[in-house]
Amino acid sequence: MGIDESYLMPAYVKLLVNDAARAAAFYEALGFTRIHQDPVFVHLRWARYADVFLVAMPQAVSLPGARGVGVLLCFHAGDVSLETIATRAAAQGATTDGPRDQPWHTRELLVTDPEGYRLTFVEPTPQFIA
Repeated sequence: MGIDESYLMPAYVKLLVNDAARAAAFYEALGFTRIHQDPVFVHLRWARYADVFLVAMPQAVSLPGARGVGVLLCFHAGDVSLETIATRAAAQGATTDGPRDQPWHTRELLVTDPEGYRLTFVEPTPQFIA
C-alpha cells in the first residue's frame, strides 16, 4: 500500500492551527506527506498509521498560550536520521532539543512546531534492538 492510499486509521491526532498553510508547509519540510487538503483541514502522513490532521481554528475559538502542554506527539524516525530532521526543523525556524539518548533505550529529538505543538522523533538505540 502506497503512502497516499486511504485506510481506516485506528488512531490519529487533530491539531487546531491558526495558519493551516504555514503549519502544513512546516510539516512537509520535516518530511510529512500531504494526503488531502480542503478549506477546513490538511491531512498529513509521516508513515503508515502516523497521520496528523491540521484543522483550521474556528473563528469563535481562541487558544492563547502554548499548545499541547503536557502532550508529545511521537513518531518513529524510520529511514530519516534525527540529525536530518533537526536540520530541517531548524531551517524552518523551529526550536529543537536533542537528539538525546534516553534511559529507555531510544534516541529522541524534540521539535516545537510554529503553533507550539511538540513533536518527538524517536529511533531505537542498539540496546533496544538487542
